[in-house]
Amino acid sequence: MPKVSIIVPVYNAENVIRRCVESVLTQEFTDFELILVDDGAKDSSPAILDEFAAKDDRVIVIHKENEGVSATRNRGIEMAKGYYIQFMDADDWLTEDSTKILVRAAEEYDCDLVVGGFYRVVGEHLAKKNSIDDDSLLTLKEYGEYMMENPADYYYGVLWNKLYKKELIDRYHVRMDESLSFCEDFIFNLDYLYHCEKIRALNVPVYYYVKTEGGLVSQNLNPTRIVQMKLSVFQYYNEFFRDILDEEQYSNERISISKFLIAAANDDMVIPMMPGTRKLGEEKIRASFEGDTGNPLLMAYYTRKLFEKYLNTFAVRHELSLRDAWVFAAVALSGKARFTKSIADFTNMSELAVTASLQMMLLKGVLKQEYVENEMVPVYVPADPQMTKDLQEVLGDMRAVITDGFTAEETLQLNVFIERIDQKIKSLMVEK
Repeated sequence: MPKVSIIVPVYNAENVIRRCVESVLTQEFTDFELILVDDGAKDSSPAILDEFAAKDDRVIVIHKENEGVSATRNRGIEMAKGYYIQFMDADDWLTEDSTKILVRAAEEYDCDLVVGGFYRVVGEHLAKKNSIDDDSLLTLKEYGEYMMENPADYYYGVLWNKLYKKELIDRYHVRMDESLSFCEDFIFNLDYLYHCEKIRALNVPVYYYVKTEGGLVSQNLNPTRIVQMKLSVFQYYNEFFRDILDEEQYSNERISISKFLIAAANDDMVIPMMPGTRKLGEEKIRASFEGDTGNPLLMAYYTRKLFEKYLNTFAVRHELSLRDAWVFAAVALSGKARFTKSIADFTNMSELAVTASLQMMLLKGVLKQEYVENEMVPVYVPADPQMTKDLQEVLGDMRAVITDGFTAEETLQLNVFIERIDQKIKSLMVEK
């Protein structure tokens, strides 16, 4: 049985479906099934889906008559065999570490729901979007309080930035309401939330969302119909909070709950040149220098780039620049960092830049200073053990990708060789 079932409804998506599917098949996490449900597409999408299924046995294709996206997702749910379910839209794609990050959080905290951030993509630009900025383990009531602050935010309403437990979906028969053409995904989430005790919010993007036509305006619905539909959804939304809050809390929060009626669906804007907006591709770390394999200098270069790739996710999660994340890594890995010169040497930064970074992280509470017995100069140490743990995950991810496909014996031999090489280089380079 696969760990995760990833469900994608497909309708006339011949121009985008390859990017979507390839983002799944190249995930760092590999224990999944990809369920592609063809909703009676009239273009070449069905043939493209069959092509992927013929090449990868993790891909399952279902062809059916056109019934709409809700019925199509329900068909995928019925077919799913995974312990967890992840949803996608055919226009979009996953970050390379999406499923790994979601599953890791779910298993570490035994969560019923994991919610991540996402990248909003407009043309060649993107911006990171998140509504709960801290990595948090929340109760249902705590999550509901966040939702009341911005009830129409895409972060809460959509399916594609979340990881669900299949067992809860099946036990309580949570399904998409096929009679709705508005907020059906939001209603699904409310139905599912009723049965959640622990929810993990992650301050890291797991999805690339490309907005396409398909909202209420493009459905040619008249204003009266739109109001009626929103009132209908509000009744459901209001009842949800009446159930999860006690009487006094519900009474105190009625104004906040009523915000739903005037809130507009919000995924925020992406404006070139504005803070937080970047060119598509700049959010990734890539190696741009090429050369002959087997060269020790190139291996050192690629190893550093690989570390930066995983460190970049760490930086995004903890609201640090990549440069600050390098400084944090130097402090955490040293265990006794007290002089900017040694940190500058490790990070390949100037002492002035290191000093500025250290001071910034002290002010933010990322680092703290401690005095060691018989020492006059304080040492820098991480202030939050969770950040140190997350950094160890970065190193673990590096080791995992390097040794992927190795036998246990080969991995052991590699570790022995790395230790011997490390000792030899240290003997030549470390000041006596």
